[in-house]
Amino acid sequence: MKKSLLKAISAFFAFIFMINIFCLPLRVYAGRSYNWYCKNNDTHSVPKLDPDFDFIGKYGGYYANLNVKKGDKVIYLTFDAGYENGNVAKILDTLKEHNAHGSFFILENLIRRNPDLVMRMKNEGHLVCNHTAKHPDMTKIASIDLFEKQLTRLEDAYFELTGDSMAKVYRPPEGRFSEENLRFAHELGYKTIFWSFAYADWDNQKQPECSRSLEKLISHVHNGEILLLHPTSETNTKILGEFLTRLESEGYRFGDLSELWAR
Repeated sequence: MKKSLLKAISAFFAFIFMINIFCLPLRVYAGRSYNWYCKNNDTHSVPKLDPDFDFIGKYGGYYANLNVKKGDKVIYLTFDAGYENGNVAKILDTLKEHNAHGSFFILENLIRRNPDLVMRMKNEGHLVCNHTAKHPDMTKIASIDLFEKQLTRLEDAYFELTGDSMAKVYRPPEGRFSEENLRFAHELGYKTIFWSFAYADWDNQKQPECSRSLEKLISHVHNGEILLLHPTSETNTKILGEFLTRLESEGYRFGDLSELWAR
């Protein structure tokens, strides 16, 4: 009985030792994780970057266009689109009415279930971008090979549908990222896109009131803004047309994200 107990205890501590040997390097390698945010202002100026995020530019990361040419007024409309609930198509209708360019960060689910919408995005001149295949927490991925698989799985599905390659433009799910993640993306040839304004529009069961949401969007407009909207939002569907009209009346255009790195 004592020998069996000693063997069991020895086996347990041997297991713990092996876990530490093989897993600790992975935990260290994964690095510190962050949640993206911007400190909003009501001065219509680009929010200042948190000093902790200074490294994003080193790895091809952007949160706004900080180099808008003199005399230009531009906003970048970006949409995180994981699924269709009747509103994504309406958002596309509104963009078409205004001849407004957008960038859609999609998931594999949208390609598989609503290929017609993805084809619309492409055919109507929008930039179709990578939000990963399954929307995982990418900061938990400590291997560049596994990181790449989350992106290439989506790209393969997009190519299968459209016959074209997906733009090498990536947005981390839920805005969670680490310096290692950005380094992985950079080494794989991706630009990582964050945002300079977003608001609580994602919960379909708790949609914000339309007039207050429109005022919030307008009061935080700034030149070079990367705006994040969720196209599944009923509120966004209702207010997008008026929002675009207001911006057009103020002389703004709706830019292509590729302008951020085209010099």
